[in-house]
Amino acid sequence: MKFCTKTVYKVTPSERGVPFQYIATFVGSIVIVVTGMLFGWATPSLPQLLDPKSEIKMSTSDGSWMAVMPCIGAVIGCFLAAKIVDNIGRKKSMLLVSPLYFIAWIMIAYSGSKYIFHAARILSGIADGIAFTTFPMYLGEIADSKIRGLLCSSIPITTVLGFMLIAIVGSMYSIKDAALISSVLPIVHFVLFSFMPESPYYLLMKNKPEQAQKSLIKLRGYQNVSEELERFTKSVKEDEENKGSIWDLFSVESNRKGVYIVVGLRGLQQFCGPMVITFYATIIFNESKSDLSSTTCTSIYFGIQVVCSIICSCLVDKIGRRPLLILSTIGSCIALAVQGGYFYIKDTTDYELKEYTWVPVAALLTYDVLFNLGIGTIPVMMLGELFPTSVKAFALCLADIYFGVVVIIATKFFQIMNDNMGMSIPFFVFSGCSAIALVYTVFCIPETKGKTLEEIQDYFKGIDKKQNVDIERTKI
Repeated sequence: MKFCTKTVYKVTPSERGVPFQYIATFVGSIVIVVTGMLFGWATPSLPQLLDPKSEIKMSTSDGSWMAVMPCIGAVIGCFLAAKIVDNIGRKKSMLLVSPLYFIAWIMIAYSGSKYIFHAARILSGIADGIAFTTFPMYLGEIADSKIRGLLCSSIPITTVLGFMLIAIVGSMYSIKDAALISSVLPIVHFVLFSFMPESPYYLLMKNKPEQAQKSLIKLRGYQNVSEELERFTKSVKEDEENKGSIWDLFSVESNRKGVYIVVGLRGLQQFCGPMVITFYATIIFNESKSDLSSTTCTSIYFGIQVVCSIICSCLVDKIGRRPLLILSTIGSCIALAVQGGYFYIKDTTDYELKEYTWVPVAALLTYDVLFNLGIGTIPVMMLGELFPTSVKAFALCLADIYFGVVVIIATKFFQIMNDNMGMSIPFFVFSGCSAIALVYTVFCIPETKGKTLEEIQDYFKGIDKKQNVDIERTKI
């Protein structure tokens, strides 16, 4: 692979100085909003479908399966993404998901049975698998190391923004009308993302150094990218020489460390209850018997998620990953324990709680704030940081499959426990998992703030960063 250093590309006036990293992130995130809307569709729709007056009859078990159907479809999507992302590119893979989402919304709008709903949810899950495998990879490869945390944080932010939007739209309109309104966003994403640059890493993988240089100039907004592109070229060349397979995730020690982090952090994250609460938010707020309506509480809940995720994205490159994770897990543990305690007293005693109906709402909103300041946002952001290009597609594919499996287990656990033992038990378990997540963070999670992707891999390989810097300075 030859690196072109003599060719200088002129940046057009419309491109000069434009921070295209931000623009590409914003436009790409539109499809993640759609993902959040489809994933969170159960929040406003599940109470309607479980209502005895609903034309489509569903049991609580049917409802819980419908909520997690995207996780099943994501398995197919992840394997598909792993096959195509290095063949057709990150950009085309992202464009592929928009038609799938559009079809899923149309199926929901005109569904007449729970089986059509299930099929639509599985189709949306296939798109989820592609999007959540491809987009973290794309962001990790286009972002400057100084703002990578900020840009990668757009994924959890826009996911919860999607939750909030569907909670609002779903409460204002019928299932059909809400789906038709939502179907506009995939079209917007497809049109706008068509104009975004491809990942320079991918272009170098395909032996297109001139196009990679042009893409990097556009992303950075300035012409002098030779040094950075040379570093990219070296990294891609090393990855190509050590072309990875899915087994390298487990046989290579540095990759295995990344796998441990993903498995531990993503698993514990979901057993802190975020997706379960998302699916059942309206039902949980109904159970709390608060003076506020469940629709109002749900909208506030998702609104707080968006705000806190944005705050986290602003802090993550300044404070670091570990401090935010520690604060978040401590706060989540306490808030979930309070929530479980309230439901335990309500369900097992005759104690009058009329004056304390504000407690579960306050506890859940406190959890909402603290969870999304750290563990709700950072594990997703770190997915694009932990693995080399040679195995990144496999890693993100398996991470999304693993996420889906954990969500299914957590959701079915909540439904079964709630149906048979009351709502307190799941919340106590979620609180305990938050405590375990705290311990795991303290002892197992490295700080990646300010590190380039190459430096993170050097860390996992046990290569001393300071020694490398001294060597490079000597060469200069």
